[in-house]
Amino acid sequence: MVVKDFLDELNERYNCAAFIEDDPISVPHRYTRRQDVEISAFLASTIAWGQRKTIVRNAHRMVDWMDDAPFQFVRNATEADLKALDGFVHRTFNDFDFRYFILSLQNIYKNYGGLSGVFEGGYAQSKDIRVVLSEFYKVFFELASQPRTRRHISSIDKGAACKRLNMFLKWMVRRDGRGVDLGIWREIPPSALYLPLDVHSGNTGRELGLLKRKQSDWRAVEEITESLRKFDAEDPVKYDFALFCAGIYKEL
Repeated sequence: MVVKDFLDELNERYNCAAFIEDDPISVPHRYTRRQDVEISAFLASTIAWGQRKTIVRNAHRMVDWMDDAPFQFVRNATEADLKALDGFVHRTFNDFDFRYFILSLQNIYKNYGGLSGVFEGGYAQSKDIRVVLSEFYKVFFELASQPRTRRHISSIDKGAACKRLNMFLKWMVRRDGRGVDLGIWREIPPSALYLPLDVHSGNTGRELGLLKRKQSDWRAVEEITESLRKFDAEDPVKYDFALFCAGIYKEL
């Protein structure tokens, strides 16, 4: 299949350690402790929109401002610690949102077994990432929150593509021995994942005939992921690198 061969070649080229430094995934690669990896990956993926260099710089700033110890900061955060986050901003994500994220993560690690407890535990019950994404949104915002902050976590129930949450899951779940995705969660199979659909992967997918839907919403995510499952049912989102890099590096 010509399209599959093209994507396999791009995946071979771009899915490598050289990809890490200039990508937000470089942030969780700073850590070895499971909880530090989870939290830093979640925060880095949360602000992954806009100019790539700015995303990477600000994602590293986030964990620097958490004393380079994300789990310890989340677990022990006091009012004074939260006050120290004043001044952080990435596009529309600011210190107000950052503080809520810390408090919500604190609640999740205290009462739900952490991010892995919510996602892996949710998948164990439902066997459906769509259900897991829906439940995670509810858990994350069970504390009192403002509409401006809720905009920073996509709602699958509202039809959003959930690009950043799918990217976070891809980082946590995929393990192919190539050193990029972290693969620390073993209770969710890569076959269950959905593509982190963005402008680049969407445009590439449409040019290659993998996606016909014009809107980049959840229905588009399902459509393009189903197309990719025909190439590799066990690991469809491995083609994320290929689709994304084909767009930014003008491979078509």
